[in-house]
Amino acid sequence: MERTSPRLRAVTPPVPADAARDEELLLAVARGDQAAFERLHDRLAPLVYGIVRRVVRDPDQSEEVTQEVLVEVWRTATRFDPDRGAARSWVATMAHRRAVDRVRSEQASRARTETVGIREQVRDYDEVSEQVERRLEYQQVRDALSALTDLQREVVELAYFQGYTYRQVAELLGTPLGTIKTRMRDGLIRLRDELGVS
Repeated sequence: MERTSPRLRAVTPPVPADAARDEELLLAVARGDQAAFERLHDRLAPLVYGIVRRVVRDPDQSEEVTQEVLVEVWRTATRFDPDRGAARSWVATMAHRRAVDRVRSEQASRARTETVGIREQVRDYDEVSEQVERRLEYQQVRDALSALTDLQREVVELAYFQGYTYRQVAELLGTPLGTIKTRMRDGLIRLRDELGVS
């Protein structure tokens, strides 16, 4: 059973059969006659609501769209041409268009929301994936470092993880600079081989 607005049901009398009356009222509305608009509103509101409800389906949104259509009738009444068709047809066409626009707008809004949700899910997955990759890489480097001799590992860690220059490493370890460079070269070659980097 279709639900109609309590306000529409309370003030809406049965629709008379004479369509000419609708045209007269609409032409009066075009001249700014508010009383004519109130009568036209009462006559056409059930028609507009019925058309909108069949397209939109949701009762609350149907009431909103019905009011939008009737406000549009008030604003655009000057565009009505009785030689091109009946007032009821003009208003019914307006109601149908507005209802279709509302449905399309709702569908577009849902699609945007779903797209954002999917993007956020992908982003979360990517962040987890990146963290896993970093942990794996960190573990691979640690494993590769453990394959170095103690002397090689010490030099590489001081230079690459603690940021010392070769000269500073030589001073810290009390070892000639040439020896440090040799240990570093040998250590890096071994690391490259352990990590499988070409």
